[in-house]
Amino acid sequence: MIKLENIEKYYANKGVKNYVLRHVTTQINKGEFVSIMGPSGAGKSTLLNIMGMLEEPTYGSYFFNEEDVTHLGERKKIELYRNHIGFVFQAYHLIDEMTVYENIEAPLLYKNVSSGERKSRIADLLDRFNIVAKKDLFPNQLSGGQQQLVGIARALAAQPAIILADEPTGNLQSVQAEEIMELFKKLNREDGITIVQVTHSEKNAGYGNRIITIEDGVIKEDLKIG
Repeated sequence: MIKLENIEKYYANKGVKNYVLRHVTTQINKGEFVSIMGPSGAGKSTLLNIMGMLEEPTYGSYFFNEEDVTHLGERKKIELYRNHIGFVFQAYHLIDEMTVYENIEAPLLYKNVSSGERKSRIADLLDRFNIVAKKDLFPNQLSGGQQQLVGIARALAAQPAIILADEPTGNLQSVQAEEIMELFKKLNREDGITIVQVTHSEKNAGYGNRIITIEDGVIKEDLKIG
């Protein structure tokens, strides 16, 4: 599904290259649940953002479903992103002025999904995540765990093939974090959604079936688990 070949990311400052990623070569297969671990500043989030087409590598090749993303125009990249990738953020990134319902609906409006189909998908997600009673509330009226559930529902609304999650439980208490991780596990095993998460937590990493450890921008270990 995702194939990275010799990916490098650096920022040049007065002729000096400050590397964030170096010689990253790996692939994510359909149906996997992969955790990316490593210390702060290791390049984990940058790697995830490159996979999600939010950042571009300085060097190297990125293939998504065998299509070379590196040489695609901006419009085509946006199309790929909207149709295939769901992003879940640590800070939720919900729109404060929109209700729960409207936040989940937003990506469907970008995709020009019909009104009937939008209502059907949103009703299904609200029911599935047990947040029907919250649909008319605004993000600041929800707990952190509820906000993250809405964030995940929004990511799923467009029916992505892969979810990229950046520290999805970083702002949550342990009970809420466990609920979110169980949900990811269910989405992966029952719905077949490919998941890649960045996490500091060994416990969270254990929910997946593979751990990529990155240090100083370099992959140090790639381990299958479970």
